[in-house]
Amino acid sequence: MDIFLVSLNLLVLVGLIIFLYALKKKHVSFSKRVLLGLAFGIVFGFALQWIYSSESPVITTTADWFNLIGGSYIRLLQMIAIPLVFISILAAFTKLTLTKNIGKISALIIGILVGTTAIAAAVGIATTAGFNLEAIQIEQGEAETGRAASLEETYGTVENVTFPQQILSLVPSNVFLDFTGARPTSTISVVIFAAFLGLAFLGVRRKQPEQAELFSKIVDSLYAIVMRVVTLILRLTPYGVLAVMARTVATTNFDAIVNLGKFVIASYVALGVVFVIHLILLTISGLNPVTFVKKAFPVLAFAFTTRTSAGALPMNIRTQQNLGVKDGTANFAGSFGLSIGQNGCAGVYPAMLAIMIAPTVGINPLTPTFILTVIAVVAISSFGVAGVGGGATFAAILVLSALNLPIGLAGLLISIEPLIDMGRTAVNVSGSMTAGVLTSKVTNELDVDMYNDRSTRVSVEA
Repeated sequence: MDIFLVSLNLLVLVGLIIFLYALKKKHVSFSKRVLLGLAFGIVFGFALQWIYSSESPVITTTADWFNLIGGSYIRLLQMIAIPLVFISILAAFTKLTLTKNIGKISALIIGILVGTTAIAAAVGIATTAGFNLEAIQIEQGEAETGRAASLEETYGTVENVTFPQQILSLVPSNVFLDFTGARPTSTISVVIFAAFLGLAFLGVRRKQPEQAELFSKIVDSLYAIVMRVVTLILRLTPYGVLAVMARTVATTNFDAIVNLGKFVIASYVALGVVFVIHLILLTISGLNPVTFVKKAFPVLAFAFTTRTSAGALPMNIRTQQNLGVKDGTANFAGSFGLSIGQNGCAGVYPAMLAIMIAPTVGINPLTPTFILTVIAVVAISSFGVAGVGGGATFAAILVLSALNLPIGLAGLLISIEPLIDMGRTAVNVSGSMTAGVLTSKVTNELDVDMYNDRSTRVSVEA
């Protein structure tokens, strides 16, 4: 009977995918098909919850098959992220879009990312205090206990990691290993390697222009091919979003969400405040925040749905370019934003956990000394947080271990993790785009006319 029910569920999913494909043949806009895929996934997931239960064997098996589609889509996005980062940075040099102020641009981007992460930590602390959240308020079930054990096992890999050691980990020693994404800091290491190649290209161009011209043509060809791969993957978005949302909603424990409703609300309040702070910074710099929201909405919605900053990188870069940011700066901001200063995953989340967990070991979390310590530790630990699944957990482990807090308690929110992670990812992407725009404004390289032109927007399809 279970096999029959699972097969029936899969037939429904396949039917929805065929329907979305038929809409494409009828030239229904890409954005509408993505929204329909999102809506179908949510409704289908709720229907499965209503018919079965989140812990039903039918749901478990069905979710595995759904993940074959949704998980494959997410993995394809992650697959192309590092090649895209590498070739985009290198092309920025060969296309003469990043030949001046490289050091200043990099310093500004990193400074803004880390600075906004410190602000995000302060917001997380204030929100946690305002909602009176404490870890002891959460009942630990089997899932939470298992998650705690897993985190304790992971703890040994990051124990006693100092700030200089964190910085050192950004420097590539085996770039071929980093191209595999094996380390949390692989993305930044690839950026550094691409920048060295770019600087070498500029030197060769002065002394051996013919060799430099040949290299430039090779890079241009690789860039065109990689961008074509990106296009092919992003065309799968309606179907990937459908499967991802159906699986997420079907397997979500809504009883846990009800019990932890205050934590969910507090998290989204904090994330919303951080996003407003991004808009305030843009306003202070003389830019219209409404224009930013309208142009950034497609990529923020994409990041929210897919829960991957790395997967959203192509749209992130294109959106920054549409906001008047030059190619080189957009690539640097998007790439650095994957592993440094993620405002949601490395800012709000670890700070909230630290304040929640501190009372369990007899620490008053609202003393000025502890608050300042948390903000400083969060900002420092934001270096090297991966832009794929697990980044928030890695950041939390670093922060809690640095504060000598029990990291096992970070598993308390596992039942609502996917729901919170959607908002965190969107704020991460917003932070990296804000860094790119502000850096361009400070260096007087922002095309203000393009920024203010609301007639142009970047879609997933583009």
